[in-house]
Amino acid sequence: MEQDEHSDKQIQDILSLKKVVVIGMSKNPAKAAHYVPRYLSENGFDITPVNPSAAEILGKKCYDSVSDIDEDVDIVDVFRPSDEVLPFVQEAIKIKPKVIWLQEGIHNTEAEKLARDAGITVVFNRCMLAEHQRLC
Repeated sequence: MEQDEHSDKQIQDILSLKKVVVIGMSKNPAKAAHYVPRYLSENGFDITPVNPSAAEILGKKCYDSVSDIDEDVDIVDVFRPSDEVLPFVQEAIKIKPKVIWLQEGIHNTEAEKLARDAGITVVFNRCMLAEHQRLC
């Protein structure tokens, strides 16, 4: 699967942003959608979980959807299958994050184009944990 064309410096700049909303964050510690945001939280990122089936994850209030969040957001980190990403990205665009990050294995050209057309940087098919460990 292809990957975005951001340079290491651009990824480092993105990783300097600290307010991260995680769509699809999991309560299950064995899933990447749990241990990646936990790692980010342990490394200085302010994580806000979005998962309609949980009230709280990692001691943080869980939101049903991105549109329920009424604070500034730097990065919307998406843990959903590629074919389910579009409506989540459409909703995320409305809160005007600086970056939409589609985790490793996730790529949806239509959703990515919509976000870029809205002036939002798009990272796709990359793991925030792996990139943070590699570059920071």
